[in-house]
Amino acid sequence: MFSLTSRSKASGDESRAWDVLIIGAGPAGYTAAIYSARYGLESIIISKDLGGNVALTDVIENYPGFPDGVSGQELATRMYEQVKRLGVNVVFDEVVKIDVSECAYYEGPCKFEVKTANGAIYKAKTIVVAVGAAPRKLRVPGEEEFYGKGVSYCATCDGPLFKGKKVIVVGGGNTALQEALYLKGIGVDVTLVHRRKEFRADRILQDRFRESGIPAILNAVVTEIKGKDKVEAVKLKNVKTGEEHEMRVDGVFVFIGYEPKTDFIRHLGVTDEYGYIPVDMHMRTRVKGIFAAGDITNVFKQIAVAVGQGAIAAASAKELLDKWAENMKE
Repeated sequence: MFSLTSRSKASGDESRAWDVLIIGAGPAGYTAAIYSARYGLESIIISKDLGGNVALTDVIENYPGFPDGVSGQELATRMYEQVKRLGVNVVFDEVVKIDVSECAYYEGPCKFEVKTANGAIYKAKTIVVAVGAAPRKLRVPGEEEFYGKGVSYCATCDGPLFKGKKVIVVGGGNTALQEALYLKGIGVDVTLVHRRKEFRADRILQDRFRESGIPAILNAVVTEIKGKDKVEAVKLKNVKTGEEHEMRVDGVFVFIGYEPKTDFIRHLGVTDEYGYIPVDMHMRTRVKGIFAAGDITNVFKQIAVAVGQGAIAAASAKELLDKWAENMKE
């Protein structure tokens, strides 16, 4: 199980500057922390959750070294334990703003000021942004109202509550098919709803899905989620004909992609029009000293990719810190 380090405003040390401050505790953030610590850099992770989306995944079958698969929770826990063994500080909090005013006018080491939701302030010479992305919502009537009352974005978390009940899974990518298979496997009556004629998932998952016998409603979208105290039905619309019909369900599981969680950093001009952070091959952003890794960079969203980017970001941070150190000697 995870063991958290928490800090309040009173415990924040505004005079100390961390070599590397990592925002986010998913595979990219953990890997950046592992490499930073092994380089001998004073490192800290600040995150409002541990494990990211990986920790919510039932089974991961394509991560090297686990031929029989591994649960997302187990993989995230192993990464966390490795980080802690290396002495990395892990703080359970949410970053709400990064101030770069102290770095704007000179070439020496920066002291970024990082502010959190709990009122703490941290200084850092370099930052690795690895916050990942949040599940994208349907944005239809009833979705917000019934969140936690039948609407879910995590089958692993809420699936057991729907054993013997009828639900729909919305989406056509890897996650949607994988979570539909998981729900069926634990005894949930599942139907998949996808807006297109064909799935976007890997072929192996599509084959497994078809073999499972899970019914699919294609070329359809959810236009409304209905109920009184909990989800009781959904309204579906055929995108080809415009025909609508109502379907009785007890739950709605949404897996239609992700949205970047970068509101806290958009003022720095490092995000693109969609909110993701463009990086070069060294994981550098448009602001010197700030790097990014993982799903937030809008690359191929896979754990192996996030891990590789986290390692590169840490190496790039070390290179920059070494360069600054040399400049200060001259």
